[in-house]
Amino acid sequence: MPPIRGEALPRPADLASGQPSPQLRVGGESTGRALLRDWLDGPIADYARDNDDLAADATSRLSPYLHFGCVSPTEVVGRVDTATEGGLAFVRQLAWRDFHHQVLAARPDAAWSDYRTRMTAGPDDEKAVAAWRDGRTGYPIVDAGMRQLRAEGWMPGRARLISASFLAKSLRQDWRVGAAHFLYWLVDADLANNQLNWQWVAGTGTDTRPNRILNPLRQADRYDPDGVYVRRWLPELAHLPGANIHRPWRENVDPAEYPPPIIDCVGS
Repeated sequence: MPPIRGEALPRPADLASGQPSPQLRVGGESTGRALLRDWLDGPIADYARDNDDLAADATSRLSPYLHFGCVSPTEVVGRVDTATEGGLAFVRQLAWRDFHHQVLAARPDAAWSDYRTRMTAGPDDEKAVAAWRDGRTGYPIVDAGMRQLRAEGWMPGRARLISASFLAKSLRQDWRVGAAHFLYWLVDADLANNQLNWQWVAGTGTDTRPNRILNPLRQADRYDPDGVYVRRWLPELAHLPGANIHRPWRENVDPAEYPPPIIDCVGS
């Protein structure tokens, strides 16, 4: 029920328990509209080229405002120039968002059950899952994303794919474990997009290539070639030059400062 005029807005603690992300951004319609205006005024033009560039932070960051209804996806699509490469690529992502909502509406059980049971998780490994949650897997590109998640309650799409694939495919843990962790921390998390994206990565969803695995090292070399993104979130490795930061085990890093890899990924 909305507050009576003149009545103070509820505090976060009145609406949810737990500690918020320390770097959580300001919400609300005014902020969302200002962000949309700034996005359409320039950065969207390079979206098709830069959206996976982790160091560039070149996504719109509108997802929390779309999630809470501060910005309308219909209005956003109406204001984007789809004749441009960047505009068309951005609208395509909004279409995926709508697609996931439609899938979940047709299959509500897919929120926590496999859309297609065609992959089998390995045995539960609480130690590995804890390392993943805490950003201490020994793979900096994975750990940087997980630490950004805790700090900001948000992470770019490419970082979500990398960290999700690492848990579900490399560690062979149940996708629901990761989905629940994301639901807890992500300010933009909803059942449709969060769960079905996790299933897409895990190979139990709508993906036509269920066996794909995102090697964290190849992803790091491609989407953070100079280590700028990792250096931003892993200060204990900031002294490592360039791309060397992605393979700290080659640089004699003290295990007390940063752990060795918890598993051996191909190509390390």
